[in-house]
Order: sequence, then structure tokens, then C-alpha cells
Amino acid sequence: MATGDTKLKICNDALIMLGTNVITSFSDGSSAAQITDRLYDDVKVMLLSLYPWSFSIKKQQLARLETTPVTEWRYEYAMPGDLIAGARALFITTSSGGRPVAEWEKIGHKIQTNYPYIWIDYQYDVSEDQLPQYFVQLLKYFLCWHFAEPVTDQLTKSQYWQGMAVGSPGENGRGGFFRQATMIDSQNQPNQSIEDFSLVAVRY
Repeated sequence: MATGDTKLKICNDALIMLGTNVITSFSDGSSAAQITDRLYDDVKVMLLSLYPWSFSIKKQQLARLETTPVTEWRYEYAMPGDLIAGARALFITTSSGGRPVAEWEKIGHKIQTNYPYIWIDYQYDVSEDQLPQYFVQLLKYFLCWHFAEPVTDQLTKSQYWQGMAVGSPGENGRGGFFRQATMIDSQNQPNQSIEDFSLVAVRY
């Protein structure tokens, strides 16, 4: 983990990479402080949402609501308050070998289904001191990309850091250091195999 990292430190590192002065706080009165404070959180959450980072996944049982859905579903559940992207998977058990369920629907900020108990895998906004170093480095590239034009008034710098972050336009936002970071992160997630599936079993 990137122990000691803070929002201010990460923003200042990005400003240094852009060749500009650092800020003492987000309220020091400088234009750079206002820009970084306004843009940082949006850029960070966007980057977290672009890929199912292993460190950003949380498992939690959903709280069933007392209200009854007006749709075809029997139960509805409140989504976690710290969720930043859609549900990655829903389960009806926490037992080993439990498979994700497919019979559910997201309506607004609620999950509707016929199951009386639901557990969810989802992504949340991880605090800076818990971010791994490869993600922090990628975040700095993304910040340089988005800070460059409003801070330095140089579009070419923004384009340069965009290339560093996600590569050329032909790579569809999956090149640059983003590709390396996702490869590093994938080492924390073993390949999933099908252990028991009716369509496979019927062949034997």
C-alpha cells in the first residue's frame, strides 16, 4: 500500500510533473488549489470505475427494505452508500462455491429480486492511504492529463499525459500505463473456473 499518501500529496506530485508550483493546502487561495480540489475526486472515482480493481472490491449483505416493488420482483434492497459503480455480482449465500445469481434488476438505487437474502460484490471509493502504488502512479498520470490545460493553459501537455495514461487513440483507452497497472492488479485475482454447470455436465 502507498502508506502516507494523501489527496494533497498526490495532487502536488501531479503539479510537479506538470512543472508548476505545489500548493500548501486546497484553501491557499491559488488557482491551482481551486482546480485540483474541484477535479481530484471526480478523476479518482472515474479511474476506479474504469476497471474492477482488486483492492476496490467489497462484499456486503444488502439490507432488505420494507417496501414492496411495483414490478414483477418480490423484494427490494438498498444499494450500499459507498458504492461507486454498479454491482459486480450478487449471491444468495456466503458458502464456499456459491455462484452469482442472474435473476435481479437494478431500479434507481435499489436492487430488486425474488431472493429473501442477498450479498453483493461492488466497488467503493478507497482512501488514499490504502491505494497500491501502481494505482497511485496511474492516478497521477490521469491527474496530469486533466489538470494540464486548466493549470498550465497548454493543450499539448494534456495530450501528452493522456498518452502516458491510456495510450494512443487506437488503443481505446486501454494502453499506456493503464494497461500495465491492470496487468499488475490482475495478479491479485486468480482465474475463475467452472466447477459445476448443468450445460457442461449434460455432455458427460
